[in-house]
Amino acid sequence: MDCYEDALHAAPPDLMTLPRAGTRKLRSSRYSFVWLAPADIRKEGTAFDLPIALGILVATGQIDPGAVENRMFVGELSLDGAVRNIRGALSVARHVGRVSPGSVLVVPPANHAEAGRVTNILLAAPATLRELVLQLRCDELLVARAAESAESQRAYEVDFSDVVGQESAKRALEVAAAGSHNLVMIGPPGAGKTMLARRLPTILPDLSEEEALEVIAIHSVAGVLSPEITLGARPFRAPHHSISGAGLIGGGSSPRPGEVSLAHNGVLFLDEMLEFSRGVLDGLRQPLEDASVVIARAAMSVSFPARFTLVGATNPCPCGRAGEPGRKCSCGAAEVAKYAARMSGPLVDRIDMHVPVGAVALRDLSADAEGGDNSAAMRDRVGRARYVQRARYRALRGVTCNAHVPGRWLDRHTPIDTDARTLLHSAASALDLSARAYHRVLKVARTIADLNGDERIGPPHVAEALRYRPSVRK
Repeated sequence: MDCYEDALHAAPPDLMTLPRAGTRKLRSSRYSFVWLAPADIRKEGTAFDLPIALGILVATGQIDPGAVENRMFVGELSLDGAVRNIRGALSVARHVGRVSPGSVLVVPPANHAEAGRVTNILLAAPATLRELVLQLRCDELLVARAAESAESQRAYEVDFSDVVGQESAKRALEVAAAGSHNLVMIGPPGAGKTMLARRLPTILPDLSEEEALEVIAIHSVAGVLSPEITLGARPFRAPHHSISGAGLIGGGSSPRPGEVSLAHNGVLFLDEMLEFSRGVLDGLRQPLEDASVVIARAAMSVSFPARFTLVGATNPCPCGRAGEPGRKCSCGAAEVAKYAARMSGPLVDRIDMHVPVGAVALRDLSADAEGGDNSAAMRDRVGRARYVQRARYRALRGVTCNAHVPGRWLDRHTPIDTDARTLLHSAASALDLSARAYHRVLKVARTIADLNGDERIGPPHVAEALRYRPSVRK
């Protein structure tokens, strides 16, 4: 018989040596005890099942200790011995790749594609504990080099060509995509705000390898990893307006990522934005400024990345008819002011672009109407603008687009015409812009110039950027 046949006919793994809860006295040497060090760090999750089981099998002489040396194991075990998936497999694989490149990591089969994003380690993915034990007894662990990173599949079911009219809104979304600018659309119900927002991912460039690893790791830790995210698609998160602060920002007794972190390197869409509670919306202020969330608890402090493009959609008033030609608003001035005040001034200041979206006339919604540029054409322009920005900021760590560059750095280093500078200063004084708002107008103008292929910022670029500045409160 060969090795596998000998192992197959050997005694099956005996896990009855697991310690019994509440045991105070040793009655036999058949008992084994397991501890997890360091003891002062809280452990949670099911990833320890497989290594604990292997440790017991080694301690009881059923597996040679050399068979598990310099190999790492994670996985949950079901009652029938199947190796089940875990959360955070990519984070584990990235850590193994940093501390011990070229080593072997054993993961559940369901996590193989996820962990395979790390290319400097070897992976094994046995389906059951019995299968793993047979391989270890024969010292023939079936390993394979991690799979190459999968390309993002951009087969979207929606396209900007579906949108009839709304050319100014499409232009604004293209600018937002090119520079990763935050944007809010204001218009009556049925104007197409949600339709426009859901097509924004179709014009965003592919994630870089590092960005994709970050996104997959966050979704894996949160336990919401989908096949699309595994393939490298940009996240698009659209939480309901009844969401809590912990759900949006993150939290819990054992802190978990919130929607702002799940939208990292992607889009966070807040439909009916002014229906969110003001306290929940104000929780966005720190993530929008710092691109991260820090959740402090008595026993620990956890930081989650949260660099996302915020896209909001809201009605101009509770009834939604304010400012629409031919429609009468039934809301009083005080009611409209109270509705708009749900978004605080500091949050409004952090939103780069405020875009009015009017209703489309019914006669324009005919089947023969053209929707203008499609997503492919818009994405091509966005890609060229992003390429220019990556080259411009290659010396700045963590900066790849205009929205992320420090405002003072851009003010000092970007070429701008004298007339454009004069226009920007005059508008800042007339509109009473804060220093943050001033720099955000400059960043949007820089993006518009990049889309147009212009090296210098001119008056037309500043003028278009100022069109997007009026606040929701006004």
